[in-house]
Amino acid sequence: MATTVACVVGTRPEAVKMAPVVRRLRRPGSGFDVLVLSTGQHRELLDRALADFGIRVDDDLALMRPGQDLAALTARCLEGLGNWIGRHRPDLVVAQGDTTSVFAAALACHYRRVPFAHVEAGLRSGRLSEPFPEEANRALTARLADLHFAPTAASRENLLREGIPAGRIRVVGNTVIDALRWIESRPAPLPVRPRTRRMILMTSHRRENHGEPLRRACRAVRTLLDRDPGLCVVFPVHPSPSVREIVDRELAGLDRVQRIDPVGYPEFVSLMKASALILSDSGGVQEEAPALGRPVLVLRDRTERPEGVAMGSCRLVGTDPARIVAEAEAILLGTSPPPPPPPPPRQPLRRRPGRRPHRPRPGRALRPRRPRPGPVARRLTPEASDAWCRTRDRRRFHSSSDDFKQIGSILDRPAIRRRTSTGAFKQPFLAARLGDPPPPR
Repeated sequence: MATTVACVVGTRPEAVKMAPVVRRLRRPGSGFDVLVLSTGQHRELLDRALADFGIRVDDDLALMRPGQDLAALTARCLEGLGNWIGRHRPDLVVAQGDTTSVFAAALACHYRRVPFAHVEAGLRSGRLSEPFPEEANRALTARLADLHFAPTAASRENLLREGIPAGRIRVVGNTVIDALRWIESRPAPLPVRPRTRRMILMTSHRRENHGEPLRRACRAVRTLLDRDPGLCVVFPVHPSPSVREIVDRELAGLDRVQRIDPVGYPEFVSLMKASALILSDSGGVQEEAPALGRPVLVLRDRTERPEGVAMGSCRLVGTDPARIVAEAEAILLGTSPPPPPPPPPRQPLRRRPGRRPHRPRPGRALRPRRPRPGPVARRLTPEASDAWCRTRDRRRFHSSSDDFKQIGSILDRPAIRRRTSTGAFKQPFLAARLGDPPPPR
């Protein structure tokens, strides 16, 4: 009997990052019956992103309202998702990221006693209000999730520090890199023709940057254009009235600023590849741009994605105009070290029939030998154990398409069952892996 998996999406970033998971689970012969549920938190942007990846939606809650308030949106999401889960009773619900839709899905699953899996779990900025409300959504979702698919070993450590049992965490890599590589294989033309040879791509939508912070960032753009006549800016403006009103006022009358409507994901990837520099407060751009070898000035003071900063591709500059101008000119004039080249796509290890997979032995003088699989890996099936050993120390910017093969092994299709009234799983094998005590005999 096929296992029913419900994949919840509400915004464009969720659709992009869940697309590789949905496509993998929907492969013929996977043994999964996949339902894609849209909350409609972002209407036009979400629909276009799903169409870019050829993903059909089975149900649409259409919860978006003009000028929606966070509290009202959360209430509508919780009620709509709770009713849908109660009617369909899926064996597992999967959601990605840090939006209101994700938190509401986790809470609805908790109320309905349905297992919930969180993709891109464990990201933390260390401050509850930055980003707002995403940091709180992630922390609350972590307390409710049954499975945590962390993108990096650092994310796993964040979850362990919060008391999440190690047996519920899997390090699987970053799905946005899978989506990016898939889109790169189908290149799209630029949505606009840049007006000069060197282009700066700019995006901004974070709630904490609404108002004066966004005005300061726009003033920095004016200064850069005044100092360098060979620069132009392409700015896909977020549909939020709070963003569009400020951008239209601050950047009006600048011939070398092209303010355009939001574009599809393939077109946005083309813009990133054509840019000399990216100014953005987006979390996804902090992952995509380093994979494309493009420098990013992050218009935030803190980030939950420190890997890009550590490798030198991203720099936290906030919205101080002087700092933005100084860092941008250092990169554009070549006085700052260039970002590291994008890592090559990871090649999966080959395995001969009847033999253990080959793992290159590191030089003993350079680093210690990798430890043998621990008790968590030994409890998994052989395929999942091999994937566990390959992925637990993987960096964020490596592709994870092969890592998501282990979803079927980790969940062990016949073992996924709904929670009983005592809160334990009916199947002892899954319960042991997730840290719950097996049900009494």
